[in-house]
Amino acid sequence: MKDIRTLSLEQLTDYFLSIGEKPFRAKQVYDWLWSKNLHSIDEMTNISKNLREKIAQEYTINPVSVDLLQKSADGTIKNGVKLHDGLLVESVLIPTETRTTACVSSQVGCSLNCEFCATARLKRMRNLEVAEIVDQVALIDRQSKLYFDRPLSNIVFMGMGEPMMNYKNVVEAIRKITQPEGLGMSPRRITVSTSGIPKMIKMLADEEVKVKLALSLHSAIEEKRNDIMPFSEKFPLTDIMEALQYWYSKTGSPVTFEYCVWGGINDTEEDIKALIKYCRKVPSKVNIIQYNPIGEGKFDHRSTKAEERYVSELTKAGITVMVRKSRGGDIDAACGQLANKSAE
Repeated sequence: MKDIRTLSLEQLTDYFLSIGEKPFRAKQVYDWLWSKNLHSIDEMTNISKNLREKIAQEYTINPVSVDLLQKSADGTIKNGVKLHDGLLVESVLIPTETRTTACVSSQVGCSLNCEFCATARLKRMRNLEVAEIVDQVALIDRQSKLYFDRPLSNIVFMGMGEPMMNYKNVVEAIRKITQPEGLGMSPRRITVSTSGIPKMIKMLADEEVKVKLALSLHSAIEEKRNDIMPFSEKFPLTDIMEALQYWYSKTGSPVTFEYCVWGGINDTEEDIKALIKYCRKVPSKVNIIQYNPIGEGKFDHRSTKAEERYVSELTKAGITVMVRKSRGGDIDAACGQLANKSAE
């Protein structure tokens, strides 16, 4: 049976007209589905029981559910999220004193092959549907209110999968999350993180969804980046920069470069100079990410001294840089660690 959330408002209107109902019924149902994130047709209380039964004969709702919830010592919550077909993804609630952030997944597994990422070890099974992405956000919003007494404030597409490889559904999910008829969140509080697919970066710029953009960079030296992220051989840094410059020209929003520092890989002065040079080509800032080991020898050696040199040199060059504290490492919820161990 088809999930009613695959229908647009226009399609819902056509459906109700086709069964002899007033078109305003579509708006009522749409509000239940996307604003209230309701998962039961029978609980749509402003619709008659007879009509609810008629809808249920043709449509269903396939919500996500929490298969396993884990709490970190630092307050981070990781959800093993079960989809309607039994597949699993992971999403994370990251709390601080001033905000709570949802790290959501966009694919079951991942089709890319970043050497340092646990998710990359998983086969990409399928893209997440729009409703499955929205459900993760609504779920974490409820958890934020329950455990931290405040609503969700930020969303990052930094969970499992490459958002740009599920472009259509991710963009539509963002619209559902931000529109007044949906969850009503500010697009400025949403960050889409990509490993760098130039064509899709430009497309996102043209969407005018007003989200923030982050690029998983890790080296501004072509050969090194290709070694760290082998798929990037198809997408040269020059092409990525052209797309980032286009992004800024269309949106006026600076780019965030995400950057892990590993000993013996990207910890030299040459690496730092290359990053500074790259940053100067587009308005940007750098997030130094504290890497979380996943058992791959050469990437298990985080270099804190090199991190300090990066921060010092970037700051001298006038480039905003932050060291992002690792959260949830004790439950494998930190950056690069999402790998569905609950499914093993």
